Amino acid sequence: MPKSRVRKKKVYTAPTDVRPSAATTAKRAKPSPRWVPGVAVGLIVAGIAWLVTYYMTQGEYPVAELSAWNLAIGFGMLVASLGVFTQWR
Repeated sequence: MPKSRVRKKKVYTAPTDVRPSAATTAKRAKPSPRWVPGVAVGLIVAGIAWLVTYYMTQGEYPVAELSAWNLAIGFGMLVASLGVFTQWR
């Protein structure tokens, strides 16, 4: 079996004067406001409470006219809390 050729070309390295410095690449992320975790937890609690109330009252509460849309509201609160949690640092 023939022997493979050895690479003769040097590996490319970028010039040092073009590379960004470490201070510009590592931007410091600001901490999130204090209301972010509170709103997220509040949405989770409200969503679960909405769903539990809907199931326990067999659709009479929280809003009987919405019928199955009560599920969408409860799960919507849970999904909204996930969106708020993405802003927490």
